[in-house]
Amino acid sequence: MTDGDAERASTPPLLTYAVKQVELAVRAHLDDLLKPYGVTAMQYTALSVLEHGGEASAAQLARHSFVTAQSMADMIRTLTDKRLVRRDRDPADRKRLLISLTPGGLELLDVVRKDVEELDRMMTGALTARQREALRKSLNECRAALQRI
Repeated sequence: MTDGDAERASTPPLLTYAVKQVELAVRAHLDDLLKPYGVTAMQYTALSVLEHGGEASAAQLARHSFVTAQSMADMIRTLTDKRLVRRDRDPADRKRLLISLTPGGLELLDVVRKDVEELDRMMTGALTARQREALRKSLNECRAALQRI
């Protein structure tokens, strides 16, 4: 092993790698948790965005769900077919459609809420309340920094 190999082996992975590994693990667990309900982790994310932010255009929903506009168009079609969301004309701009949760979408979120909260607790179980809050703050600061780029 050369000095360069030893140095690379002792260097911790970049934080971007660690964040991606956590995201992949969360997504896998969410997919397993949501499979019985016929919803993917990405669809759940979109439903959660609507729950917290109210109605949104497809472009806004895509941006806040971290998917492309094309992927969101397909997802909205699927969620509409499952009667979890609906599309209505924006009264202020008749050309624009607003996406919102249906009673079925709200019910699904209510049904899975405890399991998703438990996943959150399992993920952060080794952290103190102060560490969890610091992690939340740090992740939000990281996201904000990337949005300024």
